[in-house]
Amino acid sequence: MELGMIGLGRMGASMTTRLIAGGHRVVACDRSPEAVSRVVAGGATGAASVTELVAKLKAPRAVWVMVPSGEPTDSTLRALSDALGRGDAVVDGGNSYYRDSIRRGAALAERGIAFIDSGTSGGIWGLKLGYGLTLGGDAAAIERLRPVFETLAPAPDRGWGRVGPIGAGHFAKMVHNGIEYGLMQAFAEGFELLHRKSEFGLDLAQVGRIWQHGVVRSWLLELTVDALTKNPAMDGVAPWVDDSGEGRWTVAEAMDLEAPAPIITQSLIARFRSRSHEAFADRLLAALRNEFGGHAVKRDA
Repeated sequence: MELGMIGLGRMGASMTTRLIAGGHRVVACDRSPEAVSRVVAGGATGAASVTELVAKLKAPRAVWVMVPSGEPTDSTLRALSDALGRGDAVVDGGNSYYRDSIRRGAALAERGIAFIDSGTSGGIWGLKLGYGLTLGGDAAAIERLRPVFETLAPAPDRGWGRVGPIGAGHFAKMVHNGIEYGLMQAFAEGFELLHRKSEFGLDLAQVGRIWQHGVVRSWLLELTVDALTKNPAMDGVAPWVDDSGEGRWTVAEAMDLEAPAPIITQSLIARFRSRSHEAFADRLLAALRNEFGGHAVKRDA
């Protein structure tokens, strides 16, 4: 099968490589000519624009979009809407907000273009291990692209599936990322406790390797052990934890649905907290303890 790929960042390029290895023809396009050249060297057909990419595909065409959420995705889909025709299909595999996906699907439907929102999980490891794909959209459109999903997934019969109508795929991925926030925070806090118990001289990577055979075994724990093995003291790593936005969307949705999600919410707040190098709140808390209890206040050097 042939497919257009727009967006050749780390995941887009890795997905292109996996598709080519699976026997698919991929026409690739990116703002960076260098990125296009790299995948062309790996067997893809290059295109300098969305219009050229569409022209190099046979109808009915299918194009996978892997660009940042928000305006970059909107502008890409507008260009595709003008270039594609009835019976063609577009897959948004980025981390788009599910409400945006519903809106975009409705706009493309007016042109007779099918839209599939794919919650895509696997990160940079997807090339080797395959991607988890939660798909939202018309069942017939998804079935037509079955060979693509089977190739990208860990195996043809697992790791992918239609989970509902347009928007459902990105909604499921949004919640997936919210859960991921909570799990990562729990591991970080647990290893912080181990790190602080200095009198035991614990080898944190060793403890993690043992835990891999216990109840908390997981891929995230494996990655934690890998990080600790490479850099046990986390030397050179700034205590600043960014967020992609999906955690915020998950918390907002939880509030809208009145669904309690304290762990996900607190893990998001912890990320915000990591960026406060001035820590004004902590300074104020120290001052308040001094005010009501006369507790000592440490002074800056």
